[in-house]
Amino acid sequence: MKKISILIAGFLLAFAPVKADEGMWLPMFVKRLNYVDMQKQGLQLTPEEIYSVNNSSLKDAIVRLGRGFCTGEIISDQGLMLTNHHCGFGVIQENSTEEHNYLDDGFWAMKKEDELPAGFSVSFLVRMEDVSKSVNALLDEDMSLEDRAKAIKQISDSLEAAAVGESDYTANVKSFYNGNEFYLFVYETFQDVRLVGAPPSSVGKYGGDTDNWMWPRHTGDFTMFRVYADKDNKPAEYSKDNKPYTPKHSLPISLKGVEPGDFSMIFGYPGSTDRYLTSEGINYELEVRQPASVKLRRQVLDAYQEGMDMSEKTRIQYASKFAGVANYWKYFIGQQAGLKRLKVYDKKKGQEDALVAWIEKDEDRKRLYAGVIDGFKTGYDNMKEANRVRVYLNEAIFRTEAIAYSFQFSGLKSSYDALDEKPAKDDERTKEQMAEETEKTAEQIEKTITRLKGGIDGHFKDYDMAIDRDVFAAMMKDYSNDIPKENQPESFKKMIGKFKGDFNKMASSMYAKSIFGSKAKVEAFLEKPSAKVLAKDPIYMVQSSIIGHFRSDILPIIRKENEGLQRSERLFVKGLREMNSDKVYAPDANSTMRFTYGQVGGYEPKDGATYSHITTAQGILEKEDPTNPEFVVPAKLKKLIQNKDYGQYADKSGELVINFIANNDITGGNSGSPMINGNGELIGTAFDGNWEAMSGDIAFETEFQRTIGVDIRYTLFIIDKYAGAGHLIDEMKLVK
Repeated sequence: MKKISILIAGFLLAFAPVKADEGMWLPMFVKRLNYVDMQKQGLQLTPEEIYSVNNSSLKDAIVRLGRGFCTGEIISDQGLMLTNHHCGFGVIQENSTEEHNYLDDGFWAMKKEDELPAGFSVSFLVRMEDVSKSVNALLDEDMSLEDRAKAIKQISDSLEAAAVGESDYTANVKSFYNGNEFYLFVYETFQDVRLVGAPPSSVGKYGGDTDNWMWPRHTGDFTMFRVYADKDNKPAEYSKDNKPYTPKHSLPISLKGVEPGDFSMIFGYPGSTDRYLTSEGINYELEVRQPASVKLRRQVLDAYQEGMDMSEKTRIQYASKFAGVANYWKYFIGQQAGLKRLKVYDKKKGQEDALVAWIEKDEDRKRLYAGVIDGFKTGYDNMKEANRVRVYLNEAIFRTEAIAYSFQFSGLKSSYDALDEKPAKDDERTKEQMAEETEKTAEQIEKTITRLKGGIDGHFKDYDMAIDRDVFAAMMKDYSNDIPKENQPESFKKMIGKFKGDFNKMASSMYAKSIFGSKAKVEAFLEKPSAKVLAKDPIYMVQSSIIGHFRSDILPIIRKENEGLQRSERLFVKGLREMNSDKVYAPDANSTMRFTYGQVGGYEPKDGATYSHITTAQGILEKEDPTNPEFVVPAKLKKLIQNKDYGQYADKSGELVINFIANNDITGGNSGSPMINGNGELIGTAFDGNWEAMSGDIAFETEFQRTIGVDIRYTLFIIDKYAGAGHLIDEMKLVK
């Protein structure tokens, strides 16, 4: 009877609702703001063990990939780094060929000499500092947006230079709470990063777009890299003489697994959230930005897929591009649905009404916050069509690769134009000064040509003109049909008229004549570059026409309205925090180091449905479909699962846990972030959010918000039992 009671209690606990805790917190404030609450939820570490400037702490094991596209964690004293498969997907794709298809087969360096250059850097946070007083001392509410930006840049440059000194560190000052506070971040950046291991896409992307953003999930979304340093353990460019980096801290790895209610903390670099977006901002998202993004991305994906189905070579070339476009295509679909279903507009409007009522109770507040809420409606209304053009510029015009590539040649064209420009009659420069400037311009042209030549191979390696031509035709048609004619450049409308609205004919003609669809033509052009050739190139003409019009006619509208809109945004957040002074508000994500904390646990997405906190290997076999590339199971993995050959990576019941969920608060940029237990041990790697909370970047949903992570035991199982790369396991500190 006692055993039955224990089982029932365990079952109830497994499905007990776990309320999510909103907040992407700055680790420097862990002791003051979060520590007591974290202890209650299961944290065993001290604040100093989480964040310390002078001693080794958790922060020293966390890295920012590149400028913040993902997060990674150091898991050995030899610089071994773990992140997501989709974070390393571009590197895997770039190194894949038809003969060595690492996308399909995976890649494992069995010795360090086999590790491949990754092509991106990683940065460790050295320290962070609140510099709000220094920055705000130079600002006031009467300043124009331009003057405010200049003042912020001036003091930021000074603070950054002082923080770096003579070291090889980098530093930057970032704005928080919509421009109300400012923090300085100092980094040490390592340029030599190498690919160590990656499972095949049938493991790392199992479920593909079908399962993306979904739970239950069965995805081994991980990749491994290694950070290298010079002989003194300092950052250095790639060299065969470099040594594996010795970190200040590496994460021990727990083999104990997770149970409902277990403490879970995520450390990483979340990219951006918009939790202070107002009701008018919600309308803009639902009426303009998201519908356009979904529509345009779907057409791009269709063009990619048609081309990828034609050959293995093209499939490899466009695999990473497809994944990048598809990810946020589905994200926007889910976010729209979530914003509507959860009535986020109404919630935001209620918050704004409460703020207005609070403002009206005090004369000083009425003066300070005058027009703040009205400013949102005015700004968004006046920018609606200008913003539509901006969305189409990013999602349609620059999504066309030849157009985006031609834009890189704009500097060359400008330099040639400067050489040909005749001095004005009132020009006061001497002949010597003009000759010197001409010489400088000529030198700049040579540098630009050298740079452009150096980028040819990289651009055309994964380029297919037929696919891009189809994308061009679709995007030009949408731009022409969806953007009001008064917001289109006259020269563009004339081009459309020339082809009588036949966009396929337009695309065929322009790509046949342009230099930008062909590697050979670009190479030939750069051997004998000419401003006239650029000016007459049809692809360049489309690009310069649309970009020129945007700069001259659209951007001034956006800048003008941003003047009032940014004031409203800044004072709205200031007022909200002042009105609710007893509440601690977390700042929006902005690619700076944050931690979130909560607990492992399932949830109930809708009536009659209950989700467990874990998935197991059995689910991989249940989803298997050999006819669907998204659900193919490698033969060796299938055999291991059928035989339950899990080794030390099985849980107490002998099953292999694949993924688990916890109520941590994450967003893009957090991909690859470590999920850490109360003892500071790695329990998983965060890789996704859940469909029911897709509106979470704008409005955190406490009942539904979940982070999906790869259970670290599945990662180790794939490395060891599937890939036979046990030497990597030997580097790690396993805690049983």
